[in-house]
Amino acid sequence: MSLINTTSELDELCNHLSNADFVTVDTEFHRESTYWPLLCLIQVGGPDKSYCIDTLNNDIDLTSLYKLLVNPKVIKVFHAARQDIEIFHHQANLIPTPLFDTQIAAMVCGFGESVGYETLVSKIIKINIDKSQRFTDWTRRPLSKKQLSYAISDVEHLREVFKELSMQLDKNKRIDWLKDEMEILTNPQTYNLNPNDAWKRIKSRDKKPRFLAVLRELAGWRESEAQKQNVPRRRIVKDEVLVELANLKPPDEQAIAQTRLSKFLVKSKYKEDILHAIRIGKKTPEDDCPKVIQKNKLEVGIGSVVELLKVLLKARSEQHNVAVKLIASVNDLQLIASDDEANVPSLKGWRREIFGEDAIKLKHGELSISISENKKIMTKTS
Repeated sequence: MSLINTTSELDELCNHLSNADFVTVDTEFHRESTYWPLLCLIQVGGPDKSYCIDTLNNDIDLTSLYKLLVNPKVIKVFHAARQDIEIFHHQANLIPTPLFDTQIAAMVCGFGESVGYETLVSKIIKINIDKSQRFTDWTRRPLSKKQLSYAISDVEHLREVFKELSMQLDKNKRIDWLKDEMEILTNPQTYNLNPNDAWKRIKSRDKKPRFLAVLRELAGWRESEAQKQNVPRRRIVKDEVLVELANLKPPDEQAIAQTRLSKFLVKSKYKEDILHAIRIGKKTPEDDCPKVIQKNKLEVGIGSVVELLKVLLKARSEQHNVAVKLIASVNDLQLIASDDEANVPSLKGWRREIFGEDAIKLKHGELSISISENKKIMTKTS
């Protein structure tokens, strides 16, 4: 195995890999004590050899690697790429392209919903991955041979997984089926952590606009503070404390002192910032307060239609050997049950071909569903 420690070694490697058809990429990072992931190691696999890049070495410049990651001639292969891409987007303001995510490709090829890397390697390569280093401390230096072997194996196995999935996609003419999902992963908006949207991740039963306005200000302040200090959100203030503050809306520190969860904030350096956020939320014009769109109750009779559509969806998933999750969501089915022209992915492109058209037919009685003698779901056009 090769451990890259210097800029010159990395430049030589990236120059060599720039002529490859694809490279496999993985990262090891820590996030337990920081807001932004601490990138500890990058693994890169070429057509015939794999390497580890020590990103914690102060003497290494990653510029040549970043250029490789956006080289349009080289496919970048990841498994479950979102967290890895988030790191590169934050560190270098880039998104690896062109991109191939083996987890999504596996769903298209019938390996199940959000299939894990270990499962995929086991099914395709017929080997079991050593899990002993899964929870290792990647910040520790020097890295042990076991750590490096574990890290390098990820991109080595990924090479074979990519080749097999690519072959299956090409054979079944399904490369285009990945397009929508890849567009989401390569869209910068996917990784923009806007503090103004932080409140949406906090669970609360209260959906009143005024409560949400105060919660938005508090959560936005906390998000900005966590980003600035590079610490986890909970280190600033926990979710349940923000919810209590948004509910009670204390006007001053005396009122905070009388709360159950938030009273410790009276002695906190954040006290004035919190009171300021509450005041802004209380003064927000009614029209500018957040509003949660409540899901409408299904029309009478629609529920049974949705259940039938679920059966059809499962049947088409098994017939075409593609994960249900990629074809349609329950929300899609509810909208289709109410509207033949619903603006949902499952009524467009390849999804419409394998499911959407039949969903409309089933809804209008032009398609029937039955169970065969061998207990398989059968459909028949009227």
